[in-house]
Amino acid sequence: MPRPRRVLILDGYTDEPAGFGVPPYIDVYPRYIAGIIWLHDPSATVHYVTIDEARRDLRGFVKRAAGYDTLIVIAGAVVPGRYLGGEPVKLEELQAIPRLVEKPFKILVGAAARWGIGNEGGSVAALPRSVRDVFDAVVSGDPEAYINDYVLHGPEAAEPWRIMEDMELLGRAAVRGARIVEQHPNFGYNLIAELETYRGCSRWVSGGCSFCVTKLYGRPRQRPARSIVEEVEALYRTGVRHFRLGRQADIVVYGSRELAEEEWPRPDPEALERLFYGVRAAAPGLKTLHIDNVNPGTLVHHPRLSEEALKVIVRYHTPGDVAALGIETADPRVVKINNLKTGPEDSLEAVRLVHRVGRAAGYNGLPELLPGLNFVLGLPGESADTYRLNEEFLRRVEEEGILVRRVNVRQLLVLPGTGLQRLRPRGLTRRLAARARRFQRVAMEYSRRFLRRLVPRGSIIRGLYVEKYDAGLGVTFARQAGSYPLTAEIPCRLQPPRVLDVAVYGYSGRSVRALPVPLDANRAPVTLIAKLVGEKAAGLVAASRPVTAEWLRDRGLLGPLAPAGHICRI
Repeated sequence: MPRPRRVLILDGYTDEPAGFGVPPYIDVYPRYIAGIIWLHDPSATVHYVTIDEARRDLRGFVKRAAGYDTLIVIAGAVVPGRYLGGEPVKLEELQAIPRLVEKPFKILVGAAARWGIGNEGGSVAALPRSVRDVFDAVVSGDPEAYINDYVLHGPEAAEPWRIMEDMELLGRAAVRGARIVEQHPNFGYNLIAELETYRGCSRWVSGGCSFCVTKLYGRPRQRPARSIVEEVEALYRTGVRHFRLGRQADIVVYGSRELAEEEWPRPDPEALERLFYGVRAAAPGLKTLHIDNVNPGTLVHHPRLSEEALKVIVRYHTPGDVAALGIETADPRVVKINNLKTGPEDSLEAVRLVHRVGRAAGYNGLPELLPGLNFVLGLPGESADTYRLNEEFLRRVEEEGILVRRVNVRQLLVLPGTGLQRLRPRGLTRRLAARARRFQRVAMEYSRRFLRRLVPRGSIIRGLYVEKYDAGLGVTFARQAGSYPLTAEIPCRLQPPRVLDVAVYGYSGRSVRALPVPLDANRAPVTLIAKLVGEKAAGLVAASRPVTAEWLRDRGLLGPLAPAGHICRI
């Protein structure tokens, strides 16, 4: 087969323990793949399409794909959840879409090819033969390694299981492939580039958490700060303004000399400083710089160095950031059976540390850096007492006044190659399933109360991107760009692209209810004005229309309201 000259990348989105690619995020896969191709053949045509774009005109996509010699499909939501910006490719779509495209050489990459696929928690993930048979190659190793050999030597010599050991080549590919982001539908608006600092997990030496696939990458391989900074610079020149250092198991230990040797490597705050300072220098006008995973075990094993590392992050990042902590469970017995990171007391200490360092208010209406709490349900060793202990943990967090950005609860997903295959979890019995459902409801209620503490009624949150209007609900959804951004439900008909500030007036477990500000005091419905300033003040405004800025200022209403502003049509 001749060297590929026309390549189409179909992004079915990824959601992995270390890595996210559902819009408005773009993960590393399409950028690395495009970069590898362009490194070897600068004149090659590489185009990018999302699965949502393909769904909207499937017949047109199939006709278009027939004009390429290679179709590369990216897929794999191995920690599936609820999504606002897009919907990951489903198993039935992986079976059907490639079958409709006859001409190109078809390659499947990503977590689905490597580990399997699961559309909902609790189900055993596996890639069935009906999917494997419609692809010419299913890449169980690193996609960029396979594509490198595929471009250079053809499919006969490309090994689907090969690992990319050359991180220098990876860095050059990341820079060369940066311009593929121009083809993403969120480009120029709220597109967030996921950045990889290292691959793997330090806990690979002890087997890691029973359910996690990140340790299966083997000995951690770090990218030099210079390489990451050069990638950021290339993305920034292209037009990206939102970045997340999210594709690693624990950002706090990036740069540690012990990362590939010790289960609990010591953080290196100076290495983090070089990285974050370099990113800021390369992208001086960036709007978002966030992180994702932080290992609570690191924070309790090395509290002083961890605190210094977190302070470095707060010094250079943008506010509204979230340190996702894999608490998983508050049951010490389950922790031991599943080789998890921390018991309940250590987990609570890690939460306290993040809160202490990051609780200061930021310019966008949210604190600098807050903990996010992740729980997994259905782990081997669970009992009815497990869920009582989980609830007790959340109660203690609340009673201590700790600010928490979110509580994320998901069911266990059994993936090939993990320790769960040895433990053979039996799943939730009927009794435990009822307990699990109760805990999910309790966690949702705690999430709502944490939100009330985080953004009290009347709080102004700045710089939200309108994502979509739901006609059935009569609600517009808008979010800031960043890690686990707080979703605002706005009872107005608004369409993207649009960036606005909102004032909070209500809460649910996962989002806040808000109105764009300033609201037009002279034309907005009085019922909406009442949501912001109360019925008595809203009645006074209605009786005094038209009002002036001075009139509003004298009554303490200027800010949420203005003589001219958002009308907020229903």
